Amino acid sequence: MDVLQYIIPVFAPEVLWVIALGTLGGIVIGALPGLTATMGVALLIPLTFGMAPILGLNMLIGIYIGGIYGGCISSILVRTPGTPSSAATVLDGYPLAQKGMAGKALGMATIASFVGGLIAAIVLATLAPQLASLALAFGPAEYFALALFGLAIIASLSGDLLKGAIAGMLGVLLSCVGADPISGAARYTFGITGFASGFSFTPALIGLFALSEVFVQIEKMLNERVEKLKISGIWPSRKDLRESTGAMLRGSFIGTIIGIVPGTGSGTASWISYNEARRASKTPEKFGTGHMPGVAATESANNAVCASALIPLLALGIPGDVVTAVLMGGLMIQGLAPGPMLFQERPDIIVGIFAGTFIATVFMFIFGMLGIRLFTKILSVPKNILTISIVVFCFIGSYAINLNVADLYTMIGFGVLGYFMQKFGFSQAALCIALILGPMAESNLRLGLMSANDNLALFFSGPITITFMVLTVLSLLWPLYQNWKARTRERSA
Repeated sequence: MDVLQYIIPVFAPEVLWVIALGTLGGIVIGALPGLTATMGVALLIPLTFGMAPILGLNMLIGIYIGGIYGGCISSILVRTPGTPSSAATVLDGYPLAQKGMAGKALGMATIASFVGGLIAAIVLATLAPQLASLALAFGPAEYFALALFGLAIIASLSGDLLKGAIAGMLGVLLSCVGADPISGAARYTFGITGFASGFSFTPALIGLFALSEVFVQIEKMLNERVEKLKISGIWPSRKDLRESTGAMLRGSFIGTIIGIVPGTGSGTASWISYNEARRASKTPEKFGTGHMPGVAATESANNAVCASALIPLLALGIPGDVVTAVLMGGLMIQGLAPGPMLFQERPDIIVGIFAGTFIATVFMFIFGMLGIRLFTKILSVPKNILTISIVVFCFIGSYAINLNVADLYTMIGFGVLGYFMQKFGFSQAALCIALILGPMAESNLRLGLMSANDNLALFFSGPITITFMVLTVLSLLWPLYQNWKARTRERSA
């Protein structure tokens, strides 16, 4: 009865209106390259100062959920990840758009986002305090093992193991640019102060996937006639839904678990989910060519992180990712201290946030499905005008993040690198994963070894660490096993 008493105020018209507005605004922000969900939440936190806690906090959560989903729109339509969490969606979403299935790809992304968000919201509402305790078990060794497992995914994502390893090592090397995480000494900056904190990730991502595609399209326009794409339907077929159900559910639970672990985030979840979907598939060769389960896997995972990242924030006062770290500021503006005592002192706020997360997820689904036909109009724009527009957004989005000219150099440099990687068959996904996980692996390896007095046996002794190390070895052996199996089949045939 008490729970119902706390839920009813969330369904007041003014609260629903604010959540809807926040979710819609988040979708728009997420769809524009460079304007991440983090930026949207950070910019609008001051507006919540004069609001009631339920109004202000749920508006920010709506922006968060809408922003993470919105990133898939530009990923699918123009191969430009709106947010870092939607980078993996490019792999199958954009090829689907090239086949004239942009509407269905966006429909699958919306459905997967809704399912992932809903499952994580149920976990948030029922198991928040219990699951948050898992986060306390993660130390440097566990984080390093998790990062190493993520880096091992490169082997599965790349058709060519050698080229995948080269791309991954290049990504790790590029992630070392900037200040040393332990000593603070500058590394590989060549005296350029703008690179003191390393390559800014979002401009690098925009260059790697968006600007590189602009170069490819310009080359096509110079050498051949580019056909106008036809767009049909917004609902995936029953066959697509059947094929994608396993990837969608698996991605939802992977995203939920990853979100609980502080410092990982939706980008990591989407790549791990994509790899697991490919590994479990009976037709792994279809991934990367425009396969619906690939879109379902990534979008269910990154949206599941939204709700589950709130678990350590609310239960322990530890932000689950960058956006929840900003949300923590929103809580403090309202005079609320996240942590175990919040559950006892302000159950109305906790229940209100749980209910608001459900409502924002529903609004995200409604706005997403209603907007698909409008979103796909982008593909009706003449190719030359669209290409120029993408270039403009690349420059504006990259510069607007930090107002730093060095970010433009980063974007252009990664754009050229991405173009040549496409040209010579190297995996851009492998480079992207390494850029995300390289710093996590390095800093936690060094911190862990320092605390273990350089004793490797002690460093790798934890059960979680051992589990991830075993999974890493299996991830590396799996492609070799598949190749051996394929060769055996060919011989017997």
